[in-house]
Amino acid sequence: MSAPLHCLVFDIETVPDVALGRRLLGLDGADDRTVAAAMFARRAAETGSEFLSFEQHRVVAISAALRSGDQWQLWSIGSEDSPEEELLRRFFGGLERVRPTLVSWNGSGFDLPVLHYRMLRHGIAAPVYWDTGELDRDFRWNNYLNRYHARHLDLMDVLSGYQARGRAGLDRVAALLELPGKLGMSGEKVWDAWCEGRIAAIRAYCETDVLNTYLVYLRFELLRGHLDAAGLAAETGRVRAWLATRPEPHWQEFASAWTAV
Repeated sequence: MSAPLHCLVFDIETVPDVALGRRLLGLDGADDRTVAAAMFARRAAETGSEFLSFEQHRVVAISAALRSGDQWQLWSIGSEDSPEEELLRRFFGGLERVRPTLVSWNGSGFDLPVLHYRMLRHGIAAPVYWDTGELDRDFRWNNYLNRYHARHLDLMDVLSGYQARGRAGLDRVAALLELPGKLGMSGEKVWDAWCEGRIAAIRAYCETDVLNTYLVYLRFELLRGHLDAAGLAAETGRVRAWLATRPEPHWQEFASAWTAV
C-alpha cells in the first residue's frame, strides 16, 4: 500500500545582497557588479572560497511543488518583478496554512538558514514554522526546525547519513537515477544571469531543481515503504502527464532529456 503524499518541495535562488555589501565595505556609489566582486574577494580572503555567508545572500526566486490529495502543481512564487519580501511572505504564508512536509535538497545547509536571515531582515512572522511545541504540542516531537524530525526532510542530509563526506550534489544524484538534472544551468551562473536581466531563466532553473528533487523524493518514499512500486509508477506517471501539457521551453527540454535516458 502507498501512503497519501502531503509535501511541499522547494528551492531558492539567491544573489549577493549588494545593499548590505555597500554598508559593510563602505562602497557607497559603486555599481552592483563592483560591490559583488568586492564581497566575493573579501570572502575568499577570509575563507579561501568566494561563497558568501548566509546573511549576505538575497532571495530572487522561490519555486515549489505541492503534492496533496489529488493536487499536483509546480510553480515559482510571485512574478518576475516581485520584491524579495513578497516572495518570503507568500512562501511562509502558504506553509502556515497548509502545514505540509517540507522537502528540499540541502535545505538545512543553505536554503532555510538564508530564509531565516531574510525573514529577520523583513520582519516576517511565521509562528507555525518556528513552533517547537508552544502552539501545537505535536510540534514538540515533529517540527520544521529539528534536524532529525520529519516535518522538514532534507534529502541530501538524510541520504548522506548526516555526514559531510557522504553528501552528493543534486545533479549527480539525478544522474544516478537517470533524471535530467540541471540542463546546463547552475547556482554559480545565477548572479551573471541576474545582472543580465534574465530572471525568467533563473526561475526556470529553480523550477527544474524542484522537479528533480521531487522525483528523488518519490524514490526515497519507496525506500522507506511509504510508496510501493505501483504507487511510485503512478506518481511518476502523474509528473510525465503534467510535463506533456507544459508549453514552456524548460519543461519541454526537461521532458525530452528524461525520455532520452
